[in-house]
Amino acid sequence: MDRRQLLGMAGALGASSLFTPTIIRASTSGAPQSYRDPISGHLVRRLSRQSGSKVLYFHDNAFTADGKYMVLDTPNGIDVVDMESFEAAPLVEGPYECMMVSRQKNIAYVYKKNAQGEGKGAKGLDYFAVSIPDGKLSQIAEQVDGTLFQVNSNDTLLLGVWQEREWALQPGQKVAGTDGGYNAVGPDGKPLSFQAAKEVRMSQRLHQGIPMEIFTLDIATGERKVVTGSTDWLNHVQFSPTDPDQIMYCHEGPWHEVDRIWTARTDGGTPQKVHSRTMNMEIAGHEFFSYDGREIWYDLQRPRGEDFWLASYNLDTGKRIWRHMQRNEWSVHFNVSRDGKLIGGDGGGPDMVANAPDGKYMYLYDEEIIEDMGVSAPDADALIRPAVLRARKLLDLNTHDYRMEPNLQFSVDSKWLTFRTNMFGDTHSYAVETKRSG
Repeated sequence: MDRRQLLGMAGALGASSLFTPTIIRASTSGAPQSYRDPISGHLVRRLSRQSGSKVLYFHDNAFTADGKYMVLDTPNGIDVVDMESFEAAPLVEGPYECMMVSRQKNIAYVYKKNAQGEGKGAKGLDYFAVSIPDGKLSQIAEQVDGTLFQVNSNDTLLLGVWQEREWALQPGQKVAGTDGGYNAVGPDGKPLSFQAAKEVRMSQRLHQGIPMEIFTLDIATGERKVVTGSTDWLNHVQFSPTDPDQIMYCHEGPWHEVDRIWTARTDGGTPQKVHSRTMNMEIAGHEFFSYDGREIWYDLQRPRGEDFWLASYNLDTGKRIWRHMQRNEWSVHFNVSRDGKLIGGDGGGPDMVANAPDGKYMYLYDEEIIEDMGVSAPDADALIRPAVLRARKLLDLNTHDYRMEPNLQFSVDSKWLTFRTNMFGDTHSYAVETKRSG
């Protein structure tokens, strides 16, 4: 039976079990195939067929434009998930990982790990376009001098980062079930916690002063073009979902040390800073584009770890909205549905920057704009517009270890919020419905 027959059979079988209210245990691990969250009652469906499978990073598109398919990284390659049946099948088998899925075409952009097993972040990799769901591979770049991360909205340019020399951010043994293994010691010579060690290592990397460039690679011609360069640490490069020439990137490092969020264009101009600090220890980060490409959203804390906002900046008008939330309602990552009607967050553990004693949940937020009281300041239209977020608990993640970030993404139809979790032991990927069924 080939891949398309398997997906078709899965679609035929999936309708009868879509709203199964009981927990069905997977045969290969302790991860349930489906269950209802005990707090919200929302249905949760497992997407991965293998332990160790992971959704893509929260701002790297994982869905085909029609919403029918989603991709996952697995220990054996890349899987494609039919979002109607929730059945997964191999897309590409071998030492491959996915960068992102095209915004327009049924194509996944992937890279092949090198002989040492190094993938994301490694130099000199080969890159491919893979058709979905049949898995046909076409090479688009070979032995790239730098690392590619994104593809633009019309599938003409690849976006990457080059650095003059490597620096090991996470040396030593990796920690199973987490995002790596940050190792550092404090002034007393004792090992620091995962989060504290991560900050120390990121600060050390920031101060290396390694020359870097953000560049594009033309898929058709192979032409390489430098967008901007710096001896600061350049990271989190992203293309706009709609404007093929609009780029966002960050100056990486501990957020209180850097002016983090910047924009640039492939067609020229000077890079522009998106957010300027006005308070000591003010931090902004984990930035992402809205799906219409008009806004940049980001986590904002004034000061760090004390007062929490979800901010947005309109690229066309320059208008800003800051949405306030309570400590327990903060999330490592936020995301917005494609239609802009839903705001989600993946919560956070008590040892993270918010120090939230009860924040380990997947959230949906209700936005309440704070309106003028009938009399406005003369320059009200030029000021930041305030709002409040009211969190609703969508999913209990209290047994999740946040040393591995859940990395939420909304499905194209906004009906599901996808994420990864280690709360059942092995890492698996799931989807929780945004509106309770049944």
